[in-house]
Amino acid sequence: MSAQPSLTRSKLPLSGRIVMFFIRHIQHAMASMGELWRNPISSLMTMAVLGVSLSLPAALQVLVKNAETITQSWNSAAQISLFIEGNRSEQSIQSLLARIKVYPEIDEVDYINRDEALAEFQQLSGFGEALSYLESNPLPAVISVIPTEKYSSPTGARELLTKLEREPEVSFGRLDIEWLERLQALVRLLERTVLALAALLILAVVLVIGNTIRLAIMNRRSEIEVMKLVGATEAFIQRPFLYTGIWYGVIGGMLAWVIINLLVWYLDGALASLLGLYGSQLEMQSLSFVELLQMMALASFLGWLGSFLSVRQHLRAIEPH
Repeated sequence: MSAQPSLTRSKLPLSGRIVMFFIRHIQHAMASMGELWRNPISSLMTMAVLGVSLSLPAALQVLVKNAETITQSWNSAAQISLFIEGNRSEQSIQSLLARIKVYPEIDEVDYINRDEALAEFQQLSGFGEALSYLESNPLPAVISVIPTEKYSSPTGARELLTKLEREPEVSFGRLDIEWLERLQALVRLLERTVLALAALLILAVVLVIGNTIRLAIMNRRSEIEVMKLVGATEAFIQRPFLYTGIWYGVIGGMLAWVIINLLVWYLDGALASLLGLYGSQLEMQSLSFVELLQMMALASFLGWLGSFLSVRQHLRAIEPH
């Protein structure tokens, strides 16, 4: 009896066998979806657990992406202040300006002479009347230098500062970017945290799906025994369970994407208010469409992997009496 189907399949042309292959897979995929709908409460709870588990590393990834964006915007605004020696003449300072303007590492140069520096200090400090009693101007001339994008990082800006301080007219330079270096160190720590947490949660997702499929196999034990008695192959028996794991992963990934978007929407207003205090108008970025597809692909693979490991272990233990 079992040789007849094999003979029939062998008579099919290659195109027919390919079509039947896809038809059988579509049938099993739809059947596994039907099984999920027949147990909506347990299915939704499992999908919710997967969605939350996947959303945690995804949320950290969004945090890292936004932190990198903010860091890059502040990097581009890096500025070096060069304080000129007080005994230098205006002609000497103009000669210095002409030299540093041709530096390939510099994007923009702004010169503030001693009188302008004193006027600005009087306006900002509130000691205008008191400063008018000074016999001489104690403030030095200042040259403000904005590096190019290549030299706006902390390392590049420090190299440029060291080079500029070699100019004879420069008394000293200032580059206040220690806070930026600390921020970049924090971003690197977050990146490693994302990887570590993602590895742990990926293991948790595989275990959750594997245990769920194990329960489904135990519930259908009698049906599996009958299928083995009539000669069904292991591939045929395990295929619906594999598709069940894939559906868990796909829907869990979609739930994680919804959770992340709601979280970004909730935090966007607070972040905009915070960045506004620092003169930044950046908007919080969520997961892109490509990242959504990547997360769903990863989730579906994890669902398949958890199902595959569980099926391979438990199906072999079921034998017809």
